[in-house]
Amino acid sequence: MKLRWSRSLTFLSALALAFGAATVPAAADAPTVSSGWNNYSCKPSAAHPRPVVLVHGTLGNSIDNWLGLAPYLVARGYCVFSLDYGQLPGVPFFHGLGPVDASAGQLAAYVDRVLAATGAPKADLVGHSQGGMMARVYMKFHGGADKVNALVGLAPDNHGTDLDGLTHLLPYFPGAKKYLDELTPGLSDQIVGSDILRRLNEGGDTLPGVHYTVIATRYDEVVTPYRSAFLDGPDVHNVVLQDLCAIDISEHVAIGLADLAAFHETANALDPAHATPTTCTSG
Repeated sequence: MKLRWSRSLTFLSALALAFGAATVPAAADAPTVSSGWNNYSCKPSAAHPRPVVLVHGTLGNSIDNWLGLAPYLVARGYCVFSLDYGQLPGVPFFHGLGPVDASAGQLAAYVDRVLAATGAPKADLVGHSQGGMMARVYMKFHGGADKVNALVGLAPDNHGTDLDGLTHLLPYFPGAKKYLDELTPGLSDQIVGSDILRRLNEGGDTLPGVHYTVIATRYDEVVTPYRSAFLDGPDVHNVVLQDLCAIDISEHVAIGLADLAAFHETANALDPAHATPTTCTSG
């Protein structure tokens, strides 16, 4: 029994590392105050009339996940905000581990706070990984559909992930699934076939009135297969990063953290009336 538990724990550690290492940079000394965003005195302009709320991925946080994209959008005149969600008791700094539905409730409260501060009737959301999928849970089950104009997903796990088949090994580790469900439900909720994903996607992927953009990468090692990120609906733009720039080798981390082509395509989605072609030299 001790040997079986040891193997189970080893597997679960690998699973958590696969999610975590691919969604947040290693930054033990991350800044506690963001620069240029989370400014609650910011008022949206006529050119950019909606605040942008950034929703981090698993094991991410409101700062590290957005050290590239947040300043990029601020420099282009957007009011930008980011939150921490999915905190587990006794686990500081690393977030996105709590139940996805509870995290969606946290996002609901945060969007309300941003809208109240900015005076805007709606926000635009940009989510990386779990953040792109969890934002849909917020819109479908927590009253967010009427408060969101556009959702941009950067490598979101909209239909779950099998981690290159790794999750199929769970039945071979007695107690592993139960351990995952109880201790890190945010991870369990992202596995293909989970209850929250089933409820989220039944009846259609999208909601009326929301503009959806999904930006995926063929080199995604966390959301697998990468096309599980894509949505099906009447107001959806699914794009593969390598179709915009064939030599782009960004994987799951880089598409949200540092990829300028992904950032440019995000800006296009936020302001489609002034969109310009995204290429390898976009910046």
